[in-house]
Amino acid sequence: MTIANKDVQQVRCWLQRARRVTVLTGAGISAESGVPTFRGQDGLWRGYRATDLATPEAFDRDPQLVWAFYHWRRQLLAALEPNAAHHALVLVESKKEQFSLITQNIDDLHRRAGSSNILELHGNIWQIRCTACSVVRWNRELTLPPLPICRDCGALLRPHVVWFGEPLEAAILESAIAACRSCDLMLVIGTSAVVQPAASLALVAQEHGARIVEINLEATPYTDRFDCCLRGKAGTLVPELVRDL
Repeated sequence: MTIANKDVQQVRCWLQRARRVTVLTGAGISAESGVPTFRGQDGLWRGYRATDLATPEAFDRDPQLVWAFYHWRRQLLAALEPNAAHHALVLVESKKEQFSLITQNIDDLHRRAGSSNILELHGNIWQIRCTACSVVRWNRELTLPPLPICRDCGALLRPHVVWFGEPLEAAILESAIAACRSCDLMLVIGTSAVVQPAASLALVAQEHGARIVEINLEATPYTDRFDCCLRGKAGTLVPELVRDL
């Protein structure tokens, strides 16, 4: 048995015994479904970086350009499916006394896989919000106007996502922190651990006695602080971990 296999067996044992599980997912889990990470070769759209478009300043300056970027993303995501890791987490949720799924992803793949107790730190691309009356609605249309307008007040709509430079929704962040404080095992899957405050959530869980398992293709700034780190694809490793639940 290799060291890697011993680690998988150890985490499987922890997962079986855990009563309260919290999961944090990042772009890596969705990348396996084909969602661009907007890093490296995925980094540009029409010559723009996502970090240049996903800001309130960019929307104020050119809302039609920003909406064009999100129209493209919505059309891309509509054709993609949850992968084996998304589905494996649904099984964990069904077996545990307490389960919380905190995600940095806006793609809605966890919900489509069947997860229900989801905390979306950065919002959801299939929700839109009025810039005037702040009404939030689900909208899965793929043929939105270039500049969508609120049907209630006629003001401009925007994607209901957290852009760079904007704070997270306080209630969601508080719920995420509470889930980390109360769990006895936390899985950190497919996140680079560089975007705050999400990157520090595992430390909150650790400070309150939880074991932390990182599942990622590469090491992160927090790898050395966690109880176990599994290197590989989430779509392979997570189903293996939940096999005996």
